Amino acid sequence: MSLKQLLAHASPLRSGDVLAGVAATSQEQRIRARIALADIPLRQILNEPIIPYESDEVTRLICDSHDESAFQPISSLCVGDFRDWLLTASADQLNAVAPAVTPEMAAAVSKLMRNQDLILVASRCHVVTRFRTTIGLPGRLATRLQPNHPSDDLHGIAASTLDGLSLASGDACIGVNPATDSVATTTAILRMLDDLRLKLNIPTQSCVLAHVTTLMEVIRQGAPVDLVFQSIAGTEAANQSFGINLALLDEAWQATKELRRGENVMYFETGQGSALSANAHHGIDQQTCEARAYAVARRYSPLLVNTVVGFIGPEYLYDGKQILRAGLEDHFCGKLMGVPMGCDICYTNHAEADQDDMDNLLTLLGTAGCNYIMGVPGADDIMLHYQSTSFHDALYLRSLLGLKPAPEFEAWLETRPPVLDQTWLLT
Repeated sequence: MSLKQLLAHASPLRSGDVLAGVAATSQEQRIRARIALADIPLRQILNEPIIPYESDEVTRLICDSHDESAFQPISSLCVGDFRDWLLTASADQLNAVAPAVTPEMAAAVSKLMRNQDLILVASRCHVVTRFRTTIGLPGRLATRLQPNHPSDDLHGIAASTLDGLSLASGDACIGVNPATDSVATTTAILRMLDDLRLKLNIPTQSCVLAHVTTLMEVIRQGAPVDLVFQSIAGTEAANQSFGINLALLDEAWQATKELRRGENVMYFETGQGSALSANAHHGIDQQTCEARAYAVARRYSPLLVNTVVGFIGPEYLYDGKQILRAGLEDHFCGKLMGVPMGCDICYTNHAEADQDDMDNLLTLLGTAGCNYIMGVPGADDIMLHYQSTSFHDALYLRSLLGLKPAPEFEAWLETRPPVLDQTWLLT
């Protein structure tokens, strides 16, 4: 059995792998695959790409960027030994080996781990990034304030933004998914958010989640761009379906750095099932494909990365149990690879899931040290039509676990007026 097949058969049951025809056909086959996978040396995983080097630029990125020096402490281990090593490794040890962990190594070891293992190891992986706020510090939980509007109405976006700010949301960023991906709409939203930031002296960064090519044109026209966003996937073909490749991301990264507005300037979103939905998965299970997307993200030292874990739908993650496991896997794999992982804890209305399932995942990710979550008015995104987490959900998690916002944002919250000046909306 090939490594690709072994990884797929060892993966926990999920509807996307069944749909792709790569899943184990029984629990016995799944356990046998995990036993066999535990004996695979990490060096073998490094030397046997599951997509040929010659035919996929993500594979070339993974191989060419591998840090052999950082690999030395774990180079003699097999996957099962690597699991044992991770469970006792310190935060410094985990940070040191992160550049050497390939997506396939991370995915392989995650398939041998219980949920508590994923939580424990991820809680020790601290990936800190900075713009106007510092994200990922221990004892902190940030939020992306997501004030989407179905018609991109600036007053509606501003009203939701002020609502979120008053409930201590927005320290990761204020990020708007535009209903219309155009230069004019993107520019108008960015200028409004930057005006609001300056008027209220808010230590945060804004982002309009338009396509990277739209944002590059917005930059050329002189709009105030903090972060460049793009959805990414784990294979070259899947990224082509998004209209991107590494050369384009390189160009966008360089253009945004040249603005000199902040240190980490990229924002990426991922999600299990994206490669399968584009028929670009090469027979690889969806969780391993997802981990490969983190290698793409890692290249650009992003401020934020998050898995939109239940957004694609029940064809890929059928119910609350599958969504919960996928969220913990994604967070673990990203953090293990040195990626600043957050999570959009979410589901679509046709999935076998509800808000109680999201509460469970929210709480578990909080204990796992998730960098940030979403803050959506009422947890119900009225533009994207899916269910996520609300401003109050972040307050619950901070209260439960004694977590605080990003330090710069916390200081602003302590000094701002008791009521945000909503007369700004009328100007």
